[in-house]
Amino acid sequence: MSYSKPFLYKIADHAEEIEQIHQLNYETFVEEIPQHSGNNERKLVDRFNEENTYIIAKRKEEVVGMIAVRGKRPFSLDQKLDHLDAHLPEEAVPCEIRLLSIKPAYRGGRIFYGLCEKLVSYCLEEGYTMALISGTTRQKKLYEHIGFQSFGPLVGTEEAPYQPMYLTKKNFESASRLFERLIQREERTFYQNFLPGPVELTENVKKAWQEPAISHRSAKFRQVVHNVQNKLCQLTKAKYAEIALGTGTLANDMIAAHLSTIAGKGLILANGEFGERLIDQGSRWNLSFKQIKEEWNTAITLDEIENALERNEDIQWLWTVHCDTSTGYVFPLEDLQKVCKKHHVKLCLDACSTIGVLPVDFSDVYLASTVSGKGLGSYPGLAMVFHQEEILPNKQIPAYLDIGSYQASNSVPFTHSSNGLLALQAALAELQPPKKDLADEISRDFKASGMTVLRGKAYSPGIITICLPETIASTDFGSHLKSLGIHVSYESSYLVKRNWFQVALMGKQDPVNVWKAIGIIKKQFDHFSKGKRTSNAENKNVFI
Repeated sequence: MSYSKPFLYKIADHAEEIEQIHQLNYETFVEEIPQHSGNNERKLVDRFNEENTYIIAKRKEEVVGMIAVRGKRPFSLDQKLDHLDAHLPEEAVPCEIRLLSIKPAYRGGRIFYGLCEKLVSYCLEEGYTMALISGTTRQKKLYEHIGFQSFGPLVGTEEAPYQPMYLTKKNFESASRLFERLIQREERTFYQNFLPGPVELTENVKKAWQEPAISHRSAKFRQVVHNVQNKLCQLTKAKYAEIALGTGTLANDMIAAHLSTIAGKGLILANGEFGERLIDQGSRWNLSFKQIKEEWNTAITLDEIENALERNEDIQWLWTVHCDTSTGYVFPLEDLQKVCKKHHVKLCLDACSTIGVLPVDFSDVYLASTVSGKGLGSYPGLAMVFHQEEILPNKQIPAYLDIGSYQASNSVPFTHSSNGLLALQAALAELQPPKKDLADEISRDFKASGMTVLRGKAYSPGIITICLPETIASTDFGSHLKSLGIHVSYESSYLVKRNWFQVALMGKQDPVNVWKAIGIIKKQFDHFSKGKRTSNAENKNVFI
């Protein structure tokens, strides 16, 4: 799928798109070019409809342009021209391009080039060495400008004559500078970052990171810290935000250290890797706690939590991940807040994969952690802890983990990173949270391709988890995608163990690249399922 505002270029895959294609086909090849007889429905279903791949241009929900590609012989041109292969170079692997149509209001080149750009991508992926077309004589000069070469006599009828033409890569490259750039772009190494970290960064974030370092004791540095803290609190509705040098693990250790000073027991929830890590961190800190631990991707119900709190009245705090990155499962924050408030329990969250991804309200959250990468879209390296109450320094806690020490020194008790903070400040000014509709559409596409996807209402739009069949090793599949320039998450031990890979939609995401990469992933899954795969080297030798 490709976007070129305000137009969307994609492979037609929805019923309403196909319906509009039949209508546009009628308008063009019955009413405008009298190639077929009219009918009351004003629809023309192509005789090769079931075998065609339709590339379309859409403006909002309207299909404004289309072109059909078909690789199965016989072509329509086979039936119009005797001995078609005699006119073609030896060892040609042709496809046929037909039904090029653009609504009159949108003609003038822009839509045509957009369709051709998407056509280039599709043909390169499919491995065709030559494209054939029966070009209307009214547009013969346009086709020649693109690089099509005429062969054989005119075909069609006297009212609607067509010129058989073909296009090779060589002609295509030499005919038009625009299309030469397109073909060269396709042959460069493709790159798409679907990692939950490090995420793809905007140019402003990169530029901010490269600013000269400033002293962490300077007034300018203090102002940057103040600005970042304010932005973080506005984003989360937390009262305070402390910023340390470190990872999400460090931020959670800061929370565990503070919980160690609270009398009474706690409750930790876990139904994935990162919930289990909270249990491990609680144990390492010798915290006294109960736990509700379920199989991965199994919901922990509010009734279970409520029962645990009612049976253990000495529980003072509840600690859980908000979204477990290992599955994408999201705990219902509002419901958790209500339950904890009802039982006078302090709610603590690992929110590393939700801040910047989902709207959050921490006004009733005691402590929460996050990081500068992932959903916030900056470089990794900064750990943040949010809190609602003032916290005083505590000499019983290691200095580097003492939230109170950070609050007492405006989050700069020790040497800090101006580069990291400036980059985070820039990222906070242009947050790009993933869209739920995009994640849902990708999930539907994957499922339609035969993949098993962990999805439902309680899942983050930032993480899509795919469970591969035993016949496909996730390490092989992920490595192969990496060789094609698509970086998915698959190397973590917990993913390897379950034969999963993940597509994360965090950080900067270019819709054009996203949909191209999704198409490649689906195609490679199909190849792996059939015991085949396509290499980048093979793609580089493709003609259209």
